[in-house]
Amino acid sequence: MGDIYPIDLRSDTITKPTATMRKAMAEAEVGDDVFGEDPTVIRLQEKVAELLGKEAALYVTSGTMANQVCLAAQTKPGDEVLLDENAHILNYEGGAPALLSGLQLRPLAGDFGRLSATLVGNSFHAGDSHFAPTTLVAVENTHNRGGGTVYELNALQEIYDVAHNKNANVHMDGARLWNAAVALNTREAEIAKHGDTVSVCFSKGLGAPVGSAVAGSKDFIRRAHRFRKVFGGGMRQAGIIAAGALYAVNHHRERLAEDHAKAAELADLLLQSSDLKIEGPMQSNILIVTIVKQSVNSATLVERCKKDGVLFFPFGERKFRLVTHLDVSAAAMRPAAQTIVKNLLN
Repeated sequence: MGDIYPIDLRSDTITKPTATMRKAMAEAEVGDDVFGEDPTVIRLQEKVAELLGKEAALYVTSGTMANQVCLAAQTKPGDEVLLDENAHILNYEGGAPALLSGLQLRPLAGDFGRLSATLVGNSFHAGDSHFAPTTLVAVENTHNRGGGTVYELNALQEIYDVAHNKNANVHMDGARLWNAAVALNTREAEIAKHGDTVSVCFSKGLGAPVGSAVAGSKDFIRRAHRFRKVFGGGMRQAGIIAAGALYAVNHHRERLAEDHAKAAELADLLLQSSDLKIEGPMQSNILIVTIVKQSVNSATLVERCKKDGVLFFPFGERKFRLVTHLDVSAAAMRPAAQTIVKNLLN
């Protein structure tokens, strides 16, 4: 197969720490973070708050914990949260909003994962005892199941205004907000200002091994700190893993443009086949590809390509997802596309 294989396009979570990141982790200053005494964690939190234009930030173990801390700290049991029907919070977090916070989620049919202010405004429940009160709107940026789609800034502002006019907050699941900033060629803070709270991930495109962060007002972070503890997320000498996240934030954000370029090239190569199509805009590092050829389903295609050293996930009966990242080279795009197309024809 050659030295280029395997080509792992399953997710940008499969990246491994670089040698320089490992060195930063090995040399990290540490302390007890439950006591607020880990200097590396403190530096990471200050850096994230600065980048996102928020008063404070808090390091947490995962993207799911980040979102759930934000939901819990801004709602009460019995409240309703509006979000897209394909949102990560709804589909991939194990029913945590109901289990941990007693929340009702109401899925809305967005545009490749993106809500509109009109849709949000027309979906509110408030002031009637028959309905759960809508107190939070959650947006995902970039949107995973939408194919890495990015919200335009004016659309976020409109959603933020509608929510606030109805006395609700906005939470932004910004696990890949770093990618959104690169796609829009803007600062992260320009995106984050449209959310009362924001979560960001370090272990996806940035390539760190562990962790996410939440950001917002100082008062929110005080509440979030309690829920992090309640949800089992208190960490001791966490500076070792925080150092990887801090290195990633300082050194890997701009290079996300390379991942976007790889995804665009891969899309162009795949679309040369009439048996494949990609719906929606291609804006970042995620492609959701539809198989037009009726004789092959996505599960079969995935297994065939796996044997040839190209890895990815099915995304339903006739769709599959491809994600470019730090650990897959630009040179791998052509053989990856060739392998996929070849196995469509078998």
